[in-house]
Amino acid sequence: MQTRPLGKTGYRVSALGYGAWGLGGDMWRGVDDADGSKALREAVDHGINFFDTALAYGGGHSEQLIGKTLKDDIRAGRVVVATKIPPMNRIWPGHAKTPVAKVFPASYILDSTEQSLKNLGVEAIAVQQLHVWNDAWLDDPEWEKSYVRVARLKEEGKVLHWGISINDHAPETALRVLEDSIFETAQVIYNIYDRSSERALFGLAKKKPLGIIVRVPFDEGALTGQIKADTVFPPGDWRDGYFAGKRKAEVEKRAKALSGLLTSEVETLPEMALRFCLSGPEVSTVIPGMRRPAHVRQNVAAAEKGPLSPEMLAKLKSYAWEKNWYSA
Repeated sequence: MQTRPLGKTGYRVSALGYGAWGLGGDMWRGVDDADGSKALREAVDHGINFFDTALAYGGGHSEQLIGKTLKDDIRAGRVVVATKIPPMNRIWPGHAKTPVAKVFPASYILDSTEQSLKNLGVEAIAVQQLHVWNDAWLDDPEWEKSYVRVARLKEEGKVLHWGISINDHAPETALRVLEDSIFETAQVIYNIYDRSSERALFGLAKKKPLGIIVRVPFDEGALTGQIKADTVFPPGDWRDGYFAGKRKAEVEKRAKALSGLLTSEVETLPEMALRFCLSGPEVSTVIPGMRRPAHVRQNVAAAEKGPLSPEMLAKLKSYAWEKNWYSA
């Protein structure tokens, strides 16, 4: 597995990482802990060494499963686990007019970090991220107290590195905070449809340098070719709302159009989607959700083929699609 530097953290992380939202068990349905644990072990066995989770995923369940399954690998330093502090008001995305006291007050940052340390079974979090952000919060006087807590957790060795998980489809909302040296990574949506990170964030990544963690490479499944107009999700699965109304039909139509680009160079849509993300030199790691061992093997096989050709990347430019189907 190819590795890349994660900004200035000193970590070299696998180009293909592991997104663990699906291990929370509350929003992605159809997979149990046994499958999740097997997928985690499969990932390590294939050279994946970067795992991204969050306190909000299943109320800490994803963290706990990772901490239990990868206990020896974490302690031996063979893997890097990143997690996130959810906004206290549990509202995504982060709105400019929301006071810092309602999202990341200093005491809450401490309490959340302590809970994640407990869930993961570690003494230090390798990469701790704020799970949402808006640069307007920098102008809130309350942020100074929160920033002091962020810095103190690093000084105490409880958090080794800090990062920002950027608002969905809105990388411009975190450019100011990421200028600060204490924030060394940025997690962002980047895929064939959403290329907004190329406008300014990637430029900052080169300049700083900044570790770029790419999430949603398959656009929640829209870029896999598996979402059809008649697709039915398991009861309680959050995707039922994401692909509501006529969205599934639109996704199917666009996926069919993309399929027309498949050649001997790239044979499937999931492979195309993943390799597109890996083609960006600014990208440190891509973290698709992989809830089953088979998902791991498929994504590893695609990642091992490396970046797409310049010719294929040029063809994909016209397929960019601006949308936001997440709840506001």
